[in-house]
Amino acid sequence: MNDSLAEQVAAFSFWYHRIELPGGVVTPGLNPLDPDTYGIPADLTGKRVLDVGAWDGYWSFEALRRGAKEVFAIDDFSDYMGHLNENQRHQWDSFDLCCNALGYNSDVCSRLEMSVYDVSEEWLGRFDVVFFFGTLYHLRYPLLALDRLSSVCDGEIYIESAISDDYSPYRGGFGHGYPDNHMVMEFYPNNEYAGNSTNYWAPTLLCLKNLVASAGFHNVKAWKFAEWMTLAEKAAHPYNIGLCRGFATGTKKPT
Repeated sequence: MNDSLAEQVAAFSFWYHRIELPGGVVTPGLNPLDPDTYGIPADLTGKRVLDVGAWDGYWSFEALRRGAKEVFAIDDFSDYMGHLNENQRHQWDSFDLCCNALGYNSDVCSRLEMSVYDVSEEWLGRFDVVFFFGTLYHLRYPLLALDRLSSVCDGEIYIESAISDDYSPYRGGFGHGYPDNHMVMEFYPNNEYAGNSTNYWAPTLLCLKNLVASAGFHNVKAWKFAEWMTLAEKAAHPYNIGLCRGFATGTKKPT
């Protein structure tokens, strides 16, 4: 049976997420690079979670592993990372394979092909927690997306995005971004950012924090991926656009 699962995993030509499955099978994706940097609580007991841009489902299944009572995953399958072929985006097939292997049924783990702009209480109900990872910078209308997510969130949102603090294709590349608390968001009308025509925006960390606050979240905190790396880790990872990332979290419950 384990060999069968391994063969099913190997049948997919591309995996975005690295997911641990039963029998020692691990999907060969690279992401998330370091789950701890996302700042997700270890205990999500009883929470209803919306996972936006779920892809293979790492964070959907991680939420359930941390005690969530239900996860609803959405994706519109529009990101090809600038280099994937159409047959390498396999819709929900990889998600379903992992979901079944982990033993989750549709009562606790549902998924739907949907644009974030169509999120509404009428369609999906309300959520205690929203995950919004690797998606904001792919959107033509990021504030609209944040507003839609805010409209269904009663608790916390967790966001991960490309940021422009340490990298700008317009200012000279790596080390030539906006490092000094600039309130800036760069726009990429073509494929200026990482050769991916679906990368539209990269806010600075300060801008990301204020975008989240503008959508109605309180006590917003933001941090850079690289700040979590040790000096040894930074030395082992020379300039890499995949490390130019930022995180933010906010709550609908003011304190």
